[in-house]
Amino acid sequence: MLTRNPAVNPAATVFRKTLRFSTVQFTCHSMAWGEIGQNTDFGIVMSGLPLVSRLGRQLARFAAAKQGNIAVIFAIALVPVLGFVGAALDYSRAVHARTSLQSALDSAALMVSKDLTNGIISESEVEAKAKSYFSGLYTGRPGLVSTADIHATYTPKDSNGISNVVVTGSGAMPTDFMKIAGFPTLGYNGSSTAAWGNTRMRVAMVLDNTGSMAQNGKMTAMQAAAKDMITTLSNYNKQTGDVYISIIPFSKDVNVGTTNVNASWINWTEWEAEPPILVNNKSSAFNSAIGGSNCPFSYSTHGFVCMDRPATLSGANTTSKIPSTGTYAGYICPSRDNGSKISGKSGIYYNGCYTTATGASASCGSSTSCTCTGSGSGKICHLWRGDGTTATAAAAPGHNTWTGCVNDRDQDYDTKNSAPGSGSGSPSSQFYAEQWSGCLPATVFPMSNQWQTLKDQITSMSPSGNTNQAIGLAWGWQSLSTTNPPIAAPAKASNYVYKDYIVLLSDGLNTQNRWSTSQSAIDARQAILCDNIKADKANPITIFTIQVNINNADAKSQVLEKCATDGNFQMITSSSQTSDAFKNILTQISKLRVAK
Repeated sequence: MLTRNPAVNPAATVFRKTLRFSTVQFTCHSMAWGEIGQNTDFGIVMSGLPLVSRLGRQLARFAAAKQGNIAVIFAIALVPVLGFVGAALDYSRAVHARTSLQSALDSAALMVSKDLTNGIISESEVEAKAKSYFSGLYTGRPGLVSTADIHATYTPKDSNGISNVVVTGSGAMPTDFMKIAGFPTLGYNGSSTAAWGNTRMRVAMVLDNTGSMAQNGKMTAMQAAAKDMITTLSNYNKQTGDVYISIIPFSKDVNVGTTNVNASWINWTEWEAEPPILVNNKSSAFNSAIGGSNCPFSYSTHGFVCMDRPATLSGANTTSKIPSTGTYAGYICPSRDNGSKISGKSGIYYNGCYTTATGASASCGSSTSCTCTGSGSGKICHLWRGDGTTATAAAAPGHNTWTGCVNDRDQDYDTKNSAPGSGSGSPSSQFYAEQWSGCLPATVFPMSNQWQTLKDQITSMSPSGNTNQAIGLAWGWQSLSTTNPPIAAPAKASNYVYKDYIVLLSDGLNTQNRWSTSQSAIDARQAILCDNIKADKANPITIFTIQVNINNADAKSQVLEKCATDGNFQMITSSSQTSDAFKNILTQISKLRVAK
């Protein structure tokens, strides 16, 4: 307490200030500052106790107090917490840097392995090429990784035929926080292995040969691109069996070649059958027709007219009268069907004639394709392809006149890869022979590694006929099977991984199959087939599809797009794009073939 004697100056201002700090009270009495030094006395008291004693007690109480512990603990913990946060930030940056390193190593390893496989580089160039690829591919922070720390080693084929390239690398990232703890940098490394040689490939090239491919240079462009693909794929064939290719030209049918005329998997029932529109539906004009009568057929009623001999024979001509003399006297021979009554029969030849027998002895014998009318001398019988007991060669052309085309199998065999049986029951698993006017000159060619022969098959292609993508796709699937005739692929070695592909190119929408000319109906069968191929997990197949749609004249083929595996569908709008489309497929095949 500061005390002033009021007698010194009664007018002096007197004031009191009270300061409280915890339980300690300071009380001050002040005087005018100009009076200090005049009979003034100062005294310091603390509630009547000596100051030192009072301060000691209060300090002891402060030390024992708990109210300030949290602040003390926080201050102590703050340093390591900040250290851990900083370390986490440094570590996160290091992980990002290592990810960039690993990505570049992976890509470099794949590219070096492909260069080795394709013979672009030699074994001695592996490391230099790896460094070069890495420098171009690395996207991380500059200065963290030096090409001097990138190394590559090549291991030739082992007992399983597997080669590999291993590319390794390392880097170091300066730290911002961890250097306080004595870690100025964080090191990291990566490694990538590309193995190949145990993967073999088989490619079915399913190529549209329909009549519209003759337009706008489409056939020429496709042939050139397909041959280039064969050349590129042949470069992957480092030892026999590494690569096989099949060629499947298609239009409405596929041509399996006349050398298969005696094959047990061919069904001849439709090839030999009478026109389906006449079964149990013969007119009175037909039943009474004899040599010299008017032709009982018309395009408007039947979809065909009369020929002077079996329509498939050389020299056959249309006629308005049934022949009355010569070899074909009394023969009623249908012409090629125009499809006006049965759309699926457009362009089909019927391989035979109805013979005519008259008189009381005329008979159908055991023939079920026969009708008789009248009696006695006025009896007339018409027998399809013969006299009912022994086929008359003139009325029944032999199988040797077959041109090699087959059409869709019975449903649902048309959407499966089942082996064809030898029986002709219904439904039949056999392939139906068909005498079709649009039968292609180019035949299906099974899996082969005879590169020039494969290219010759491409050269022999000539456009003709309508579009049935499903039958081409079905035979492409057949050509990849190692167990099912008629064009089974070579057996697969157990110590290799095989990757199978179908490349399907078509320039238009579906127009005709065995049953219909309705695009939607044909697409529906094809969609089922595509789903079945992609559902085969035992022998997985990757499907690539190309739609050649010049100037976008057609709508996008939904069935082609959905049939492709993982979006591997391309639509090109000019013939000049065909080459690039095939190159895109080759790029995808290369990526799938080389395994990391």
